[in-house]
Amino acid sequence: MIIIRIKKLRKLPLISLVTIIGCISILSCTTPKADKNPKFDWFKYQGNDPIYEGLEVAEDEYVNPILAGFYPDPSIVRVGKDYYMVHSSFSYFPGIPIFHSTDLVNWNQIGHVLDRPSQLAVDSLGVSRGVFAPTIEYNDGTFYVLNTLVDAGGNFMVTATDPAGPWSDPIWLDRVGGIDPSIFFDDDGKVYVINNDAPEGRPLYQGHRAVWIREYDLATNKSISEPKVIINGGVDLSTKPIWIEGPHLIKVNGEYILHAAEGGTSTNHSQVVLKGDNPLGPFTPGPNNPILTQRHIPVDRDFPVEYTGHADMVETENGEWWTIFLGVRLYGDNHFNIGRETFLLPVTWKDGWPTILEGDEEVPVKLKRPNLPYAEKPKTPTHGNFTDIDEFNTNTLDDKWIMLRTPREDWYSFTEDGFLKLNARNHEISGLGNPSFLGRRQQHGYASASTKMIYNPEKEGDVAGLVAFQGERFYYLIGITLNEMDEKEIFVDKSEGGVVTRIASEKIIPNSSDEFFLQIEAREAEYDFSYALTEGDWKYLKKGADGTVLSTNKAGGFVGTVIGIYAYTN
Repeated sequence: MIIIRIKKLRKLPLISLVTIIGCISILSCTTPKADKNPKFDWFKYQGNDPIYEGLEVAEDEYVNPILAGFYPDPSIVRVGKDYYMVHSSFSYFPGIPIFHSTDLVNWNQIGHVLDRPSQLAVDSLGVSRGVFAPTIEYNDGTFYVLNTLVDAGGNFMVTATDPAGPWSDPIWLDRVGGIDPSIFFDDDGKVYVINNDAPEGRPLYQGHRAVWIREYDLATNKSISEPKVIINGGVDLSTKPIWIEGPHLIKVNGEYILHAAEGGTSTNHSQVVLKGDNPLGPFTPGPNNPILTQRHIPVDRDFPVEYTGHADMVETENGEWWTIFLGVRLYGDNHFNIGRETFLLPVTWKDGWPTILEGDEEVPVKLKRPNLPYAEKPKTPTHGNFTDIDEFNTNTLDDKWIMLRTPREDWYSFTEDGFLKLNARNHEISGLGNPSFLGRRQQHGYASASTKMIYNPEKEGDVAGLVAFQGERFYYLIGITLNEMDEKEIFVDKSEGGVVTRIASEKIIPNSSDEFFLQIEAREAEYDFSYALTEGDWKYLKKGADGTVLSTNKAGGFVGTVIGIYAYTN
């Protein structure tokens, strides 16, 4: 008796079903021939951060961050009982991931704001250029996202009646320079656009910036008042504050609350608040600025969340106030590989001023949940330790998958027998093109990513495998190739500062099925690379590679590590 295990079948045409039945009856069929275009059967991601191991989380508690991994610059809006959140995506495509929640803890991604090439032309840009700091707002049936496309057009707005899309093509803002535009709808029907830009006259010092505002007419897409500076430098110009940015204007009890990030997105990052009686100012700094920072607290603690700032605030339907903000989880000597993440904390009001953290209060790893009905856990987990497996058994990519820059051709597809296929092309992972690379964010310091790949390189230099990518000049690649002796070889390449070094390689015993299992394991400062020719029979190819190569503080930029599948041919 012969048992044939069929893991998954799509809705196959009749001829395909006949072929399968024929294979069973006459035992004459073979596995489809592998070639230079690899096929991937599944992709498994697992996060195992020690901080969550054994952590007791009560039913009325949640853990931080609420969106782990590279989800920086959060912005939030409430519409009734629904909450929507967006994030920066830089030169990744699709751009601006958008999430939905009803309890502020469990977030489901409902798509991307910029999911068409016509919306996001980031061709040839470095990975940390492109989409910076979006803001989402809602007014009278329409959602608005304002954003800066750095090095590719400037400040723009897109709109939608359904936050899941479709969103409009970019509407370029009139006379709004700089970065970080946001929009404010006042009770009297007036609309204002706020942004970060250079100050009036010459900057007084490096990092001297200002927050500007002007009244705006959405019908004509025109500024209808002269732009005006409402924050010069920061809350105290005499201290030479740097990079006042990410401004948000809200109205509470008839007063205008202006809050913004100050100090740059590194060790001195913070959130400050000011108040005024008119959206055009003047604004008076609050008595307890900054209302959020961790810069004064020693890093040597169990849950070292640093760089906190770039916050947004929301009032729930129950009258509670909460804030989302970015932070990083450090290891070792000020390193972090997984980017700037999104955290959630309550906001308290004292004498009419919002406060997030005071004194030496630390960002907690867990705390009491918002007073909202519990939502179902998301289909793709976003916080705590979890395992996420994609078996590529649909004809569309899950929203967690992203690529580098704007695609100008179709180079991936789903096969009838349940695989994701990449067309190998001559765009290298180290270049500024759109390589055949699909990745998902590394969301834990301790994590593993593995896949089953069907692949047969046809000529020297063909490559397919797994990449842990921080930037064009900082990444690891474990792949299969054909060497100069026409032999299959598995290898690990390290790119550090653009210098590529082969740190491990082995010749591969011929494998008639052309099946390869590849795995990357992260342990914060160290990465391990392993492979198998039969499932589960793992063998280390390189253990203990330098993980700081993937640290933002070594690689630079504003992104986090993305791990995914890759194919190349010249």
